[in-house]
Amino acid sequence: MGKDSKAKEGGGKGGIKGKKSTGGGGDESNSNSKGKGKAAGKSSDGLGTCTYVKARHILCEKQGKINEAYKKLQDGWLSNGEKNILCEFSKVASEYSECPSGKKGGDLGWFPRGKMAGPFQDVAFSTPVGATSAPFKSTHGYHIILSEGRKN
Repeated sequence: MGKDSKAKEGGGKGGIKGKKSTGGGGDESNSNSKGKGKAAGKSSDGLGTCTYVKARHILCEKQGKINEAYKKLQDGWLSNGEKNILCEFSKVASEYSECPSGKKGGDLGWFPRGKMAGPFQDVAFSTPVGATSAPFKSTHGYHIILSEGRKN
């Protein structure tokens, strides 16, 4: 799992680490884009300046629904007691996400820097691998992102 440069959300319950973003949908602008403009390939927070990110997400129109999904992730709700973040995230995405990707467990695959807009890109490129973001708002609704990988 990747480093977590911020406090763990939910006390680390269920193996989910979260990077605080916009606190559940307050401010839409998240200018905390770490690693941009650094030529060495690494930023001071250890997240680097990767070119591609592999991620999954959950998208909900209503803030209450995304908060419910986030609580499910924090509590770990797989019926077999499994604490595998990928399995749990996929199951929650299938249940809660209003995006077509929800049918694929929220899988967005690999995407380059510059493809996603605004706060979605900022959060996707700053969430450590193996961690989930806290809920945040974009122009499309409320999201939670699971970072699965990075590459240049």
